[in-house]
Amino acid sequence: MIKFTVILLYLISILLISIVFKKNNEDSREIARKIIHIGIGPLIPIAQFLKIDQNSALIFTGIVSLMVFINYIYKLFPTIEDVDRKSYGTLFYCLSLFILIYLFWDKDPYALITGFFIMTFGDGLAGLIGKSFKSKSWDFFKQKKSLIGTMTMFLTSLIVVCSIGYAQQNSFYLNYFTIAFFATLIEQFSILGIDNFMVPIFSALLFNFAITN
Repeated sequence: MIKFTVILLYLISILLISIVFKKNNEDSREIARKIIHIGIGPLIPIAQFLKIDQNSALIFTGIVSLMVFINYIYKLFPTIEDVDRKSYGTLFYCLSLFILIYLFWDKDPYALITGFFIMTFGDGLAGLIGKSFKSKSWDFFKQKKSLIGTMTMFLTSLIVVCSIGYAQQNSFYLNYFTIAFFATLIEQFSILGIDNFMVPIFSALLFNFAITN
């Protein structure tokens, strides 16, 4: 019970920080939303450190997913979905985490963390930095992408993969660049927020196949 209290308090603190930030910065809706997107990143390492078992993690993630779905309908916490386009990104976010936990919680936690971190930090920072600085941009399936945002995604993904690989005591692989490249390529497909599902799943699977095995 104490373990889940720690997790719950962490989630609540991230949500409160986002709400307070939005309240004091009405023109920074994207930053407020990204605080949640990026802030949830450390959740998996914390849960692993607390030695939460796979079934409990799945149940908890399932409950959170249900709450997110309810929030889509009733907008209880508008900060979470305060985005200027139609997107199911948060729901895909939770669904991808559920699948990652199912596939890799015990089998390959490094792959799980890699996929999750690439989504939280790579995709999160790409959207934030890409909108903060002007650079060459293009439309891909009616979604605006920028050069600096794409480069941020690639570099952050590469840092994540290299860091997790180092923590796993692996030597440097050219496959690290391959994982970062394909994660960045898939992130271009962001219609309806589907990248929040595709990027972490694909990145974790590729890490497991190319690095762990």
